[in-house]
Amino acid sequence: MNIQQLYEFCLSKKGVTEHFPFDEDTLVFKVGGKMFCLTSLKQWENNEPSLNLKCDPEKALELRAGYDAIKPGYHMSKIHWNTINLNKDVSDKMVCELINHSYYLVFTSLTKKVQNEIQ
Repeated sequence: MNIQQLYEFCLSKKGVTEHFPFDEDTLVFKVGGKMFCLTSLKQWENNEPSLNLKCDPEKALELRAGYDAIKPGYHMSKIHWNTINLNKDVSDKMVCELINHSYYLVFTSLTKKVQNEIQ
């Protein structure tokens, strides 16, 4: 996966917007004003890309046990977020599934009014 593929995949989802709320390096994708995916552009430039993705706490523990490239969320809640180091032992297909999972968790946490506005 490259940065363009990530960008297009995230923005293809309903209601997704991109932001740089922290600095000029950290690209954040949001749905309904809530973050579901964060990445450092500098890490992509240095060929060390990673993503922070929201995850169900039990699934997060299973993923961390099963993949060397999945760690507790860097600078995030270690319970609800994972950091995935890309191009390691996690396939692009799995990365897309994890992005979808993160999007779903955030989307379903939105109020019904906001969900309906997005759909």
